[in-house]
Amino acid sequence: MDAVGQALLEENAALKAELAVARAKASDDMALIAAQKLQIAKLQRQVYGQKSERSLRLVEQLALTFEELETSATEDELAAERAAAKTTSVAGFTRKRPERNTFPEHLPRERVVIEAPKSCACCGGSRLRKLGEDVTQTLEVIPRQWKVIETVREKFSCRDCEKITQAPAPFHVVPRGWAGPSLLAMIAFEKFGQHQPLNRQADRYALEGAPIALSTMADAVGSISSALDPLRRLIEAHVMAAERLHGDDTIVPALAKGKTDTGRCWVYVRDEAPYGGAGPPAAMFYYSRDRKGEHPQRHLAEYTGILQADAYDGYNRLYLADRKPGPILEAACWSHGRRPFFVMADIEANARRKAARKKEIPLSPIAIEIVRRIDALFEIERSINGKSADERLAVRQASSRPLVDALESYMREQLPKLSHGHDLAKAMQYMLKRWPAFTLFLEDGRVCLSNNAAERGLRGIALGRKSWLFCGSDRGGQRAAAMYSLIITAKMNGVDPQAWLADVLSRIAAHPAHRLDELLPWNWRASNNVAPALAA
Repeated sequence: MDAVGQALLEENAALKAELAVARAKASDDMALIAAQKLQIAKLQRQVYGQKSERSLRLVEQLALTFEELETSATEDELAAERAAAKTTSVAGFTRKRPERNTFPEHLPRERVVIEAPKSCACCGGSRLRKLGEDVTQTLEVIPRQWKVIETVREKFSCRDCEKITQAPAPFHVVPRGWAGPSLLAMIAFEKFGQHQPLNRQADRYALEGAPIALSTMADAVGSISSALDPLRRLIEAHVMAAERLHGDDTIVPALAKGKTDTGRCWVYVRDEAPYGGAGPPAAMFYYSRDRKGEHPQRHLAEYTGILQADAYDGYNRLYLADRKPGPILEAACWSHGRRPFFVMADIEANARRKAARKKEIPLSPIAIEIVRRIDALFEIERSINGKSADERLAVRQASSRPLVDALESYMREQLPKLSHGHDLAKAMQYMLKRWPAFTLFLEDGRVCLSNNAAERGLRGIALGRKSWLFCGSDRGGQRAAAMYSLIITAKMNGVDPQAWLADVLSRIAAHPAHRLDELLPWNWRASNNVAPALAA
């Protein structure tokens, strides 16, 4: 090849390298912008709480966008390095990455020392003296290891009476002790905490070299549920002793003959953190084949206090004045009441639809005004979250009551101007008919403005339905509700559910019955080091 051809090749390689470097820089800038947007969104959600119905979805969407841009930026950086290596005139591009946090101290360390050189690379001399060392830390994971533990009980015969003596057999959660507590905890948490059906678990374990029959795993789940039932009853008693409960329900498809029925999963959440209560948070789940009012009436048969829930008619008998053992005070959810107005006031959604050349949703100035007034109430609530009930009540009387009175007057003024069947009129009537329940927070500092605590408890079930599709039976639904109560309560108390289950299953048989409350998630965390359990 002549000199001209060689020069053209070098020029072409240089242009390609410059283009690759420019593309890498642009990708790096886009990833940095996405990272900053994600951080801002998370900080806004942390400081100001839920600003709209889509705030959590927005954070998740930004996280996915950042993930894709960060991956693309790394690919473009490597492509730029390869292109620059083929030239002598174009410098490569190296991204500026944030400093990585050091790995947690509780993780075990394995020191791998590379063999030192025997001679000097410069002169070949062998008189080498150590000056120091450079250490590179790399996070690694060891694939799951399976092992069989053989528990031996030796037998002895007495030389005097010939009677055989042997140590008693240890307690096993499942008959004949085929599975240890850590394995049982993993099976239970995967099924009820990660929503992985047993058949999918069995397939994965078989690929790892530890085949377990589906029937054997199902038998183990029944044993686990039975062993943990005393703790479930303690959690139930704790939840039903609350001064205020959050209640909600969601659909749970249940397998029936030739079809699936629409069952329900009910949740009642005790969460005293908003008003500075001392009681630890907990959640109690129940299952039913239908949504008849008799179910919440049975769940709350002995309860007296405040119930924050939606306007489901099945709760009405609980609010009767002559109810035994006493009436339950109804507290409505302002987030639920705000939702239909927000649909008719979502300016941002309309802007996106317009940009996508889709049909815009008719917006209502009245709905926009009502949403603005309700948002002002939530802004006040954010400033008093975590304070005592008396402090919250004082702020509400001074700041929230005038806004609530003005909102009621505004809705009653606008309602006659709308047709009876208008969506906006229906949304107003929904709130005005239940105005005492919506305004109970102005009389009691323990009441929250929303029922989001219960909705958060049910969020995992809504996501899990895509995995397990339906409950196999009513007994299966009841068993799932019991395990949800244990797992969600552990999460609410900042405890790793799988580590807690493994420890409890290994101790519960020998634990004194009168001290069983020591194994509850909020007490277990206080008396155990969680970090080593997570690392084990």
